[in-house]
Amino acid sequence: MKGLVKKIGFIFMAVVLLTSVIASCNGAPATTSTGPTVITDQLGQTVTLTTTHPQRIVSLAPSNTEILFALGLGDRVVGVTDYDDYPPEAKTKTSVGGYVDPNMEVIVSLKPDLILGTEAQSESTYKEIQAQGLTIVGISPKTLDQILDSITLIGKITGAEKEAKTLTDSMQKRIKAVTDKTAKLSADQKPSVFYIVWNDPLMTAGKGTFIDELITKAGGINIFGDQENYPTVSLENVLTANPQIIIAGSGMGEGEDLPYQYATNETLLKDTAARVNNRVYAVNTDITGRPGPRIVDALEEFLADIHPELRNQP
Repeated sequence: MKGLVKKIGFIFMAVVLLTSVIASCNGAPATTSTGPTVITDQLGQTVTLTTTHPQRIVSLAPSNTEILFALGLGDRVVGVTDYDDYPPEAKTKTSVGGYVDPNMEVIVSLKPDLILGTEAQSESTYKEIQAQGLTIVGISPKTLDQILDSITLIGKITGAEKEAKTLTDSMQKRIKAVTDKTAKLSADQKPSVFYIVWNDPLMTAGKGTFIDELITKAGGINIFGDQENYPTVSLENVLTANPQIIIAGSGMGEGEDLPYQYATNETLLKDTAARVNNRVYAVNTDITGRPGPRIVDALEEFLADIHPELRNQP
C-alpha cells in the first residue's frame, strides 16, 4: 500500500512538473572551454556556461534524461533520478534519488560539469547546487513547441546542435503529419474526449497541459478544456458531458492500470457513449507526461484512438 501511495504521489508531482516555475543559477568547472557563454534557460534565469561540451551530466528528471539519450549523449550522463527508466540504459546510471529531493552529496560526488534541472526542484535545492559552484540549467516546457525549444537548448549547451536539429526536424514533421490530417475537420467531426489522469480522486487534464494539446491536435474536443491544468472533477459532470471517447493513463508501476480499470469497470460510466461504443483506450503515462521526444508518440497514439480512420491516410 505504501508503494502505491508513493506512486500516486509521483504521478501528481509529474503533473505539477508540467505546470509550475522556480529558479535556476550559474557556473561550473570546465572540461572543454572556449570561454563563458551566457544563456537564458526555460525558467527565465541567466546562466553562465564555461564549457560547450560538458562531459559529466546529471539529469534531475526523466524527460531530460530521454532528451540526452536521444541526442546521443548517454555516455556523458553520470547521474539520473530514481524514476529515469527510458531508455533502459538510463537505469544503469548512478541514482541521485528522487527528482523532487535529490541527494546533494551524491550529486557533488559525481563531479558534474552540467546539471539539468526542472521546476520540480525547490528553490533551496537550486541555491544549494549553486553554492557548490555547479552549473544548473532549468528545463520547463509547457507546450509541444516549447518541448522542441528545450531540445534545441540542450543541444546548444552540450555541443549537440546538429543532433538536436535532426531530432526536432523529425518531430516537427511527425506533428505536422498529424495536424495536416485533422486541420480540416469540422466541429461536428471532432468527438468529445475525457482523459483520466487518476481515478481517486477523479483527476483530468485541462487547458495549459500537454494532454489537452494532444487531444486538440489529434482532432478531439477535451470535455474539460475550459478548466486549468489538472483539476479534480465530479463523476456527475463527466456523465453530463457524456464523452464519446475516454482515454486513461496506464503503465503506472505499482499503481498498475487503475485509471484504465476505472474507465472500463465503473458502473456509472456504462451508459456513456464511450463505453457503449467500446471507445475506451489506455495510454502510457510516461509518453503523455514526460516533455521529451516521445511526446510525438503520444500524439500519434491519440490520433489512432480519436480518429482511427485518419491514421493511415497520407
